[in-house]
Amino acid sequence: MMSTPAPEADQSQKKTPNSSSIIVCPRLPHWSFFLAQSFLRAAAAASTLVAIFVMVTSRESVVIFGFTLKARYHYSSSLRFLLGVDSAVLAFSVLSAAFLCGLSRSGEQQSFRHYFLLFLHDLVMTVLMISGCSAATAIGYVSRYGEDKMGWHSVCNWIEYFCNRVLVSVVLSYLAFFCYFALTITSAHKVALLSSRH
Repeated sequence: MMSTPAPEADQSQKKTPNSSSIIVCPRLPHWSFFLAQSFLRAAAAASTLVAIFVMVTSRESVVIFGFTLKARYHYSSSLRFLLGVDSAVLAFSVLSAAFLCGLSRSGEQQSFRHYFLLFLHDLVMTVLMISGCSAATAIGYVSRYGEDKMGWHSVCNWIEYFCNRVLVSVVLSYLAFFCYFALTITSAHKVALLSSRH
């Protein structure tokens, strides 16, 4: 009769670390999600900000056979479209970062709908970024290499400085696209985890 309490004490001691591990372990992926999301959004915002600056300040004027050739980004509808996309993505990156901060403070008790809205936001930004980058890449390729079958000649041989700056801006925009592509994957993974718990 005196030996029966001893096993119960041992069992209670064994349950203590297990219960603490159940409480602590889920917090690690929870905060790693927000850290990854915050870093990627900051990187996307910084990339689009620098891309906008480089695009707006890219201009060049050259004299060819007595004629002045001016190169400005707003002469091309594709480059204007990319600039608009970068501006929109920059603004929504800041807004979504504030929204993410609110989600991190509320923890995982927040409703499934908020995380799904974050996923939709990231998906729309990803599609918007790749559309702007694709349009700028197409006009940039023709400007640099021309299209002989259509009779379009390369102009970057004359305005190399302008073309190089536009190239830098497009590369930075692609970097923002890859950031949002990764954000979409992580947001989708988070939504899938929450949906499996319901």
